[in-house]
Amino acid sequence: MTDPRPDADAPFSLIIPASNESAWIGPCLDALLAQTAEAGPMVVILSANACRDDTVAQAHRRSAAFAARGSRLVVIDSDIPGKPAALNRADALAPPGPRAYLDADVTCAPGLIATLRHALAPRDARYATGRLTLAPARSTVTHRYGRLWMALPFHATGAAPGAGLFAVNPAGRARWQAFPDLISDDSFVRLHFTPAERIEVTERYLWPLPEGFANLARVRRRQDAGLAELRQHHPDLFRAGEETAASPGLLLRLLARQPLDLATYLAVRLAARLRPATGGFTRGR
Repeated sequence: MTDPRPDADAPFSLIIPASNESAWIGPCLDALLAQTAEAGPMVVILSANACRDDTVAQAHRRSAAFAARGSRLVVIDSDIPGKPAALNRADALAPPGPRAYLDADVTCAPGLIATLRHALAPRDARYATGRLTLAPARSTVTHRYGRLWMALPFHATGAAPGAGLFAVNPAGRARWQAFPDLISDDSFVRLHFTPAERIEVTERYLWPLPEGFANLARVRRRQDAGLAELRQHHPDLFRAGEETAASPGLLLRLLARQPLDLATYLAVRLAARLRPATGGFTRGR
């Protein structure tokens, strides 16, 4: 458990669980190396779990670059699979202070970490994230699905969804113990904070959606299962006002403005519900 006392001089920890992220980990780490000086010292903890590619080797090659900017890169190479276990292994090594959890396919804008550090400075518990921006899609179906997805209430400006990247200050991290064995770690953490305690800063981060209809449906199925699992095992986290479903009125407006996008989105949702989710982590790349 982290020390809940704030410390402006504490390093900013960034925890990155990774399993076979060879195509993504390089840009992810390079974006952290490119953070502005105002970000201060960082401790980046790459928690590799059951990697069979060169994710770990790519990280090690950047250790000297992190040291040169006054930061530290810690690489955990474990044969044990599973994202929650990877998060917990990294959490145990993180020093006191603010920390962020980000997926290995996230690319942070240069000023994001400094802005998150400032947002997490208050003594009271805070949760913060950046402005989610979807990476350019390669397929038409992913482009249409993503455009509709970003028009839903969950992504309203200031909603702080935290998909792929969320950060907490020490008092915020004290809200929960270890990460439980759940699919939806981001929703689990986000729901520990009231809307008033969540902050969405204006600095952006880039996050890619899965490419193609089949991959979108598979990941959407996994997301739906994660939310159902969370409601089953942690119903106390859900409070009034947390509903994010689109209203009939919004759906009618989207039908008028984005008919093909809405049709694509609904088709993916239907396909996701026609088959039950299977176990294991699903990236869908």
